[in-house]
Amino acid sequence: MPKQQKSEGFSPSVAKPDHMIRHATFRQLQIFESIVRLGSFTRAAEELFLTQPTVSMQVKKLTDVVGLPLFEHVGRSVVPTETGEELYQACRDIFQILSNLEMKISDFQGLKSGKLKLGIVTTAKYLVPEVLGHFSNDFPGIELSLTVTNRNFIIERMVANEDDLYIMGQAPEEGIDVEFYEFSPNPLVVMAPSDHPLVGKKNISLERISKEPFIIREPGSGIRDATMRLFDSKGLHPNVRMELGSSEAIKYSIAAGLGISVLSLHTLTLDSSEGPVTILDVEDFPIMRSWNIVHPKGKELSLAAQAFLDFAIKREPDIRERMKKSWPLLKQYLK
Repeated sequence: MPKQQKSEGFSPSVAKPDHMIRHATFRQLQIFESIVRLGSFTRAAEELFLTQPTVSMQVKKLTDVVGLPLFEHVGRSVVPTETGEELYQACRDIFQILSNLEMKISDFQGLKSGKLKLGIVTTAKYLVPEVLGHFSNDFPGIELSLTVTNRNFIIERMVANEDDLYIMGQAPEEGIDVEFYEFSPNPLVVMAPSDHPLVGKKNISLERISKEPFIIREPGSGIRDATMRLFDSKGLHPNVRMELGSSEAIKYSIAAGLGISVLSLHTLTLDSSEGPVTILDVEDFPIMRSWNIVHPKGKELSLAAQAFLDFAIKREPDIRERMKKSWPLLKQYLK
């Protein structure tokens, strides 16, 4: 980070212990923190449901209060100055203290009210809303917030401690120590169009599957990593026809006859085996994985977060039974 330079047009105020308390607003700090975290004025405006001119105006007012530049442009990117970095860390500390206070107030109120913020990986969106629905019925006073994004962003949110709990298939390998709790099976299966010639065949070889046009998730996907590890262990390489960034897009592509793929069983409607996409009986499948609830090690859970954790774990047997009904072959894997 370059050394802070005094810029023309800025007149640093005489330092007073209460200068920022008197002249900066909480909203300005919130906007500033969002810009630094997201790396963009535009993205901050979208997150806070503000117009970009409003965001720019509030940053200018905050800059006038501080008396030194808070941002500088590096190419097309906007990055905090040395002063901006210090202010960002102070904002994070302030927001964490307020979050802890809010958590304690909710605990005092019991589960009559409170907030629960969850961050989940994209594929988990097929399962988690169902669990949240049942949880909400039991705890109607809990306000729910759900962020759905890819694994890398979920890990970033976890490092920044932005949510109460996280749901993912595989805990982070490095960068943060976590506690994780299994709450649902997550078998990966081979899916094909319902009219595919291999439908109904038993114990199809992986070598045969490797010759089919294959649709695969983007690099960094847990499903992709598990699939490629299996093929590599057999000295095989799938005939990759295309890469797509979402399971939903892959399902539509399978239904359109563009190829076969490996997806979580949860991406199918668990109530019915009928539809344009079906499961193939392939050797070494399903790849048995699990959905886990994760939080940083040592994190103090709010009453609402602990209630959801306990609730989700208790629902595991119900989820397991529904999955057995959706694909009878699973009975030998789900005891």
